[in-house]
Amino acid sequence: MDRFEIRLGEEGYPESVAELPDPPSVLYGRGDPSALSTPALSVIGSRRASPYGIAVAELTGRIAAESGVTVVSGGARGCDQAAGRAALDAGGRHVVVLGTGADVVYPATSRTLIDRAIDASGCALSIEPWGTPPQKWAFPKRNRVIAALSRATLVAEAGMPSGTFSTAETANALGREVLAAPGSIFSPESRGSNYLIANGACCIADDESLEVAISRIYGTLRFCRGGAPGLSGLDGAERKAMDMLVANPLRPEELAAHLRLDAIACLTMLSSLEVAGMVTRLSDGRVSPSKSALHALSRLGHNR
Repeated sequence: MDRFEIRLGEEGYPESVAELPDPPSVLYGRGDPSALSTPALSVIGSRRASPYGIAVAELTGRIAAESGVTVVSGGARGCDQAAGRAALDAGGRHVVVLGTGADVVYPATSRTLIDRAIDASGCALSIEPWGTPPQKWAFPKRNRVIAALSRATLVAEAGMPSGTFSTAETANALGREVLAAPGSIFSPESRGSNYLIANGACCIADDESLEVAISRIYGTLRFCRGGAPGLSGLDGAERKAMDMLVANPLRPEELAAHLRLDAIACLTMLSSLEVAGMVTRLSDGRVSPSKSALHALSRLGHNR
């Protein structure tokens, strides 16, 4: 595996990272260092992401890759890994910025993502020396580099308080654009994202607005538009249920009350939707649209 070290002031040191008030003196990496000089979009979000947050991250990774934009993330569970996988699946590049040494895999679940990123002309990057184990103080430093590498940072999903805010704050301080996907005002998982939008972040309301934002910021056009799974098989009650669950995950009894269905009829409908892969049950008992359903609903929203 090719390793590299790039010192501040040397050829290949990204100009974007050099713009930090106190740029790291050395960048350590594995893979292709040229990925650090490509147009890039950082995607950040909750480690304990909901299906909605995962779907937003995947949508962002895919559209960025299809627009020729490298995706940068921290490789963490949840939104980071979802965005990176989607970018690679779409044939794009991914840069994983680690809070450990570039040769240390953390968390362990990121190993496959890091290997795929390196194989696809991306890289694993760190400002910590080789062999550095995970330390809490290293991750805020890492977040500054994630923000600096990219012209814009997208927050897929964030609650409050949230570690994503340090990355967004650095992006703002560097004059980078911050994008955020809104969520239900009743969803704790979206409170941080909604706060960022209320304080000036660009609102990404759907895939079309994301595509427009990327085109505006990077001066590039998306070259591939994939089709979305159809939802034509849903009846009226099922479609209304999906619309309600997109707005906010609900418990079965809450959904039954909104739809004016008896409990058995509602549970039967939810079981059918779950078998069809349209909904998933969260750990707290609420029901949420699945990732594939969220992508499909996003596509169909333009034609309603």
